[in-house]
Amino acid sequence: MILYASLILILLTNGCVRTAPLSPEWHPGESVPDPTVIRTGEQTATPSFNLLPTRVPGSPVIDPTPDNPHPQPTLRSDAEQYTVISGDTLGGIARRYSISVESLMKENNLTDPNNISVGQILQIPTQTSSGIAPSFKIIPDSELVYGPMSFTFDIKTMIQNRSGYLVHFKQEIDGSNLDAAQIITLIAQNYSVNPRLLLAILEYRSGWLSNSQPGSSGTDYPMGFQDNRYFGLYRQLAWAADTLNRGYYLWKADGLPSVVLSDGNVFQLADNINAGTASVQFMFSRLDNTSEWEKDISPEGFFKLYSSLFGYPFDFAIEPLVPIDLVQPQMILPFEEGQVWAFTGGPHGGWDTGSAWAALDFAPPGEAQGCVPSSAWVTAVADGTILRANNGAVIQDLDNDGFEQTGWVVLYMHVESNERVAAGTILRAGDRLGHPSCEGGESTGTHVHLARRFNGEWISADGTFPFNLGGWISSGNGVEYDGLLTRDGRVIEAYNGNNPINQINR
Repeated sequence: MILYASLILILLTNGCVRTAPLSPEWHPGESVPDPTVIRTGEQTATPSFNLLPTRVPGSPVIDPTPDNPHPQPTLRSDAEQYTVISGDTLGGIARRYSISVESLMKENNLTDPNNISVGQILQIPTQTSSGIAPSFKIIPDSELVYGPMSFTFDIKTMIQNRSGYLVHFKQEIDGSNLDAAQIITLIAQNYSVNPRLLLAILEYRSGWLSNSQPGSSGTDYPMGFQDNRYFGLYRQLAWAADTLNRGYYLWKADGLPSVVLSDGNVFQLADNINAGTASVQFMFSRLDNTSEWEKDISPEGFFKLYSSLFGYPFDFAIEPLVPIDLVQPQMILPFEEGQVWAFTGGPHGGWDTGSAWAALDFAPPGEAQGCVPSSAWVTAVADGTILRANNGAVIQDLDNDGFEQTGWVVLYMHVESNERVAAGTILRAGDRLGHPSCEGGESTGTHVHLARRFNGEWISADGTFPFNLGGWISSGNGVEYDGLLTRDGRVIEAYNGNNPINQINR
């Protein structure tokens, strides 16, 4: 019998060769086959962990994830005003202040949530707490992110063994007919959210994993988020992943003092929970009234379902997921020497809007506006292997272990398919990987979007570990897309366009 801790120790050993995949029915604490390989399609690779799970399965549970108190801002008791700027939405403003869209509309006598204008002054309603949320911990942080422990999970086999609605499900995504496992994997990779968590929420909300005939409402909105912009499995999963990320990274940035439930009640979050738990509490707050929410975040709610599927979630805990003494590998600016590019976007979401402010944007030389072809080259910021290159996204593994769930990974987004680097290519810093474009995601102009992850967690560009790109250090000012790059006293300011204030070169 091989203990779970031994499994990870074996994987730490350099040069081990895997001969068989882990069983999809494996749970932490159970016997496992000889753990010697990780399957990645038709290839095999050896992960390189620098962290161990912190709890041996079966040991007594006293306080999982024993975090230091994490005080959040106090609720506002005084009136406050907000002036609408370009790009604002009512939903975004409501999230910023941890209030409901409905309360914001009522306070300002608004009838259309889509009708606000730049310069408009909004009154932000005060908050009255209905109580403090339970401090029961639901999942560790390492079960929220697409991190080291997610590689053990075989989504497809899990789906087939449960014989539910997902077994035969397919949906067309960007011209490709994908099955359920492919859709969940795509969302997990893009948002860097654990596929176990996504599948468990899907089962909890709609029963798609075990029920072969869910009701019609369950097939339209399987996560239960009733919004026609998020119709169908793919968009429902995308909403859930982005919402989970938002709760996780807001909590870590001390920006989630409370949650607003569907019935308008406001609950302050307990200051001794962990980010993963705050994330799940936040996501269910977007769906539930008070009684539903209290059940969903209790030991008899989502936690019980998760444990029945995968075992005790804290057996998967790796802590700290991001070490306090983390050091970024040496990186350079993502374009060729001798060219002058524009720094067009300061710290903003790594993928969608919820995933920390992990990204910076750079636009190629030229005065043309909008989505126009560019002959300029995006280049690698560091040495590493290309793991994926499709749909505008290029993922580079800086640890060369073959896994985007472990160690440092760089995302280059909006890289044109023509002349784009192929998966498996080993690049040195400064090597060409493709042309900037508008491919993939949403973009209003040709550029490259650059973001980092470590052990699956998005690393903020304006936090404890800012970008260092050839000595250029990133910083933010509290406004998404605004920010600076500073080197040796010289300051470059982010600006959406070509302007003397944002010109930068290697």
